[in-house]
Amino acid sequence: MHRDHMQIGEVAERTGLSLRTIRYYGEVGLVEPSARSKGGFRLYTESDVERLLLIKRMKPLEFSLEETRDLLDVIDRLESGAADERERAALTARLDLFEEAIEARCTALREQLAMAEEFGDRLRAQRNKIGTRP
Repeated sequence: MHRDHMQIGEVAERTGLSLRTIRYYGEVGLVEPSARSKGGFRLYTESDVERLLLIKRMKPLEFSLEETRDLLDVIDRLESGAADERERAALTARLDLFEEAIEARCTALREQLAMAEEFGDRLRAQRNKIGTRP
């Protein structure tokens, strides 16, 4: 095995994703292993790990598989350098839409967290008021 390749177990450890999840992402075409060992084991690169971490970060923001696939496609096409000026502008506009969606979802999560914290504060105040604090 080349030093720049990792087996799936190491990738799982580094990303905090399960082996099953990593395999699933390969099956649905989000992150396919960059190579295979002579024994058929999946081999991943640092770039594959970064891609998996990006997908992992999208999950709590409730992006669908299709949205994830779309974002990865935009990134791949921009990074390839093959897009002409018009296509690059269109891809950049799509990337801007993703950034806006991320910000909106983060705002919603912050609001949910604030409500949850307020609920916790009210519950603690209620417990203290009625004297059931252990």
